[in-house]
Parts: sequence; structure tokens; C-alpha cells
Amino acid sequence: MVTSQPGLHSGSVPLAVRMRPRSLDEVAGQKHLLRPGSPLVNLASDTEGTQGSVSVILWGPPGTGKTTLAQAIAHSSGRKFVELSAVTAGVKDVRQVMEEAFRSRDLYGLSTVLFLDEIHRFTKAQQDALLPGVENGWVILVAATTENPSFSVISPLLSRSLLLTLEQLSDDDLGIVVDRAVTDARGLAGRVRLDPDARSAIVRLASGDARRALTALEASAGSILASVPPSASDADDDEEAEAEAEADADADAAPLITEETVAQAVDRALLRYDRNGDEHYDVISAFIKSIRGSDVDASVHYLARMIEAGEDPRFICRRLIVSASEDIGMADPQALVVAVAAADAVQFIGMPEGRIPLAEATVYLATAPKSNASYLAIDQAIGDIRAGKFGRVPKHLRDAHYPGAKRLGHGKGYKYPHDDDRGVLTQQYLPDELGQTEYYRPTEHGNERDVSARLAKIRQITRGR
Repeated sequence: MVTSQPGLHSGSVPLAVRMRPRSLDEVAGQKHLLRPGSPLVNLASDTEGTQGSVSVILWGPPGTGKTTLAQAIAHSSGRKFVELSAVTAGVKDVRQVMEEAFRSRDLYGLSTVLFLDEIHRFTKAQQDALLPGVENGWVILVAATTENPSFSVISPLLSRSLLLTLEQLSDDDLGIVVDRAVTDARGLAGRVRLDPDARSAIVRLASGDARRALTALEASAGSILASVPPSASDADDDEEAEAEAEADADADAAPLITEETVAQAVDRALLRYDRNGDEHYDVISAFIKSIRGSDVDASVHYLARMIEAGEDPRFICRRLIVSASEDIGMADPQALVVAVAAADAVQFIGMPEGRIPLAEATVYLATAPKSNASYLAIDQAIGDIRAGKFGRVPKHLRDAHYPGAKRLGHGKGYKYPHDDDRGVLTQQYLPDELGQTEYYRPTEHGNERDVSARLAKIRQITRGR
């Protein structure tokens, strides 16, 4: 007997669609938006559809639940629900929805929830068509976008809506989504088992995207079930009944999805990388040390490993910024500018495109001249402070702007450097206790070669050597 697999071969509806939550209680993650009394909860709990509610714009990365939240509201509230996609809808479609919403409100007292997916794809004219309905309360707009609404949504619409930011799903959130899909009747209905390593691999590959996690799970389940040999078609009914009873009695009889199954199903090598474990720290350590050692190829390799493993790009950006200051410093001051710009770019465009500015910054830092002189200087100065070696600020450098300061001798004898043609003159700046201490010792690498020569002349003048 060939056993059909409910949820896998019963139709063409993807697992991610079948497992979409039917209420806000089933939503994984986004707890900051689902607290009691929040706009989304109020909208969903209005079962009569008579209370006024504010329009909302949901902004977040793909697979974080924008469409899910909108449809959960549709199933929970008593309002009429209309869904449009900015990819296929035009101004005519929007106006038709507005007219029907106006009639529904006036004739039946029923407000309409309009879910508009990918609103950033709407032109200004199309967004303008939404304004009358939103402003007059004919529709409650629930719009979704993966792009910054400040740049993709017109100001009048923004001012009439509440902007809610969705966060990338955590590993725990994705684990809940995957576990539910394995056992739920709408999903795989317990037809497969999931090895803990395979579960971790799916979560890791998803990189915070629930849709991607469910797609990988579905592909893995389909692969393992296709490899299970069917029961003999000529077996008699008694033998079939006995076999089915044994399978029901033994939960372990379900095929097991392993880490290798996942790798084969998604056609992608699985990296041994735990974002909270040894691999996380080992790879980032190798990444920074490769940049410090000016091995650009190794630097790019470790960057690729982190990206493929789903490492948080913000963590990579932070480490690049530290490296630019700690290992390059004044040898190439532009390195810090490039690192910060890469962090801004990643925040602005997101992943996977964010890999491009990350790679640019990595290559720039790895090939830049290196100096840790600034890093050593601040650490040595902090060491002196902690050891009590600091002294009083010289009187001529103290603030002389408050009443009585001049009587105390503050500012007396201070020389204004701009009065000198060189812009530098002999004057004591360090406290007496520190004498001629030198914290910053520039190298002969890159830009610091010029700084070194200039600094030597400056010190000769300021210290009267």
C-alpha cells in the first residue's frame, strides 16, 4: 500500500503558507508589538469591527511576519478584509477598494482593513489615492514594506499612520516555527522527525527568516520521505493494518531528517557555526587577525563564512570599526570612515546586498597600512590615570570665564597659538607631574610617516627643545 503524505503531496500550497498563524497568539516573535493594548492587538481584538483604529505601516526584513500579522488581524477582527499587492495593483484597484469601503461603512457600519503588501513599490500617485480613505476612516491601512518608509512612503501617508518596526526573528523564535510545522496537522503532521542538529542547521540557514526556515524544512521532509520505500502493494489487509498499528505505536518509526538531509535538500554545504559558541568566536578572531596581518584573501574567506552562517551583520560591522581604529589608526585615517560607512550601508540596504559594502570595507582594511600607535597611546594614558599619575591642570590652561577665575590666576599667561605665524608655540600643556611624557609614538607606516615628521617638529616647538 502506498501511503499518502498529508501536507506534502495534497496540494501545491507551500508549507510556509499552510503554517501561517491564524491568530496573534500563534505569532512567533515581535512581542514588542503584541503587548496588551498595543495597536495591533486592539485592531485584532475588535471583533465587532466598530471601534476606530489607526492605520499602521509594518517595516521589517523579509520573513519576519508582516503578512502574517495582517492576516492574523483579518481572522481575529470583525472587519472586512481586503488584500492588495503593490506589484499587481494599480490606482484603479485602490480607488475601487476605497469606494466599496465607503459603501460598507455608510450602509452597514462596517470598516475595512486594507492590507497592502510591498507599499514601497507604489508610485506617489498610487499612494496619493490611498489618502482619502485613510484620512476619512473608510479603510484602516495595514501596509508592509522591507524598505525604509521615510524614503519610500509619501509624507502625508506617513503622518496619518503609525510606523511599527518588526525585528529579525531570533533563533528561539525560528525554533518554535519549525517545531510547530513538524507536528501541526496543517504542516507535516508528525510524518517526519527532526534531528536536533538538523533543526539547528535549518534555523541557521534561515538567518531570521521564518519563510526560509519552513521552505528548507519542507524540502528536507520531501527529500527524506521520497527515499522511504513504499509498503508492498500486494500485502493483505490484515498485514497492512498490523503494520499501521505498529507505526502508530512507535513514534520513532517516522523518517528522521538529519543534518545531511538538510544539506542535500537545500543544495548547500552546512557550516559548523554556532552564533553563541566556539565557532562564532573562532571565526571572528581569525577574521580580525587576518585583517591585522594584511591577508586580504583570508579576510574575505572568513567574512564569507560568517555571512553564509547567518551571523548578525551588525556584529561584523562593529568588529570592522574596532579593527579600523585599533589596527590601522592614523596609518590610514580613512579606514575608520570606510568601516562606519559600511555599517551605515548595511543598516540602510540590509542583507543579502549588505555583503557588498562589508566586502569593500574588509578589503580596504586588510590592504591598508597598519599602526596601533593611537591604541597604545590611549591605553598608556589610561594606565597612568589609574596609577594616580595625573596632577593638576596647569593654571594657564584652566577655565577663566567664570567670575573670580582671574583672581585665582586661571588663564594667566596663556599663549594663543594662532598669534604665532607657525600656528604652534612653546607652552606647557601636560601637568607638572607628567613632565615630557610621550604617549603617541607614530610609526613609519602609511600616513603616519608624514605625521611622525610633523609631530617631531611640533614637539620641538611646544616643549622648547
